[in-house]
Amino acid sequence: QVQLVESGGGLVQPGGSLRLSCAASGFIFSRYTLSWVRQAPGKGLEWVSSIKGSADIINYADSVKGRCTISRDNAKNTLYLEMHSLKPEDTAVYFCAKDPHSDFSYDHWGQGTQVTVSS
Repeated sequence: QVQLVESGGGLVQPGGSLRLSCAASGFIFSRYTLSWVRQAPGKGLEWVSSIKGSADIINYADSVKGRCTISRDNAKNTLYLEMHSLKPEDTAVYFCAKDPHSDFSYDHWGQGTQVTVSS
């Protein structure tokens, strides 16, 4: 049974930093592309970043490029998202998602972790 469990969200001031984690189980972690996707209040889903199984291909949305770093530890079955210089518009629920075909068609999602950027 595939499980994705996010953690690390919270309340942070503008300009601050957070590190999100996503602990995975139930599948061969290193074989799959994983993504971070967020949903701001009252808005639709927004793709943030993706990383292939071997971490050789990484992509970021323009909205976070230069401020976020995605990484993975295949030995620990864990996905990360480090976020810096956070802005109020980064406020959202952040989900990790498994992308079996590396084409943004996700088959499993975590429950999400709330990130709130506010002074």
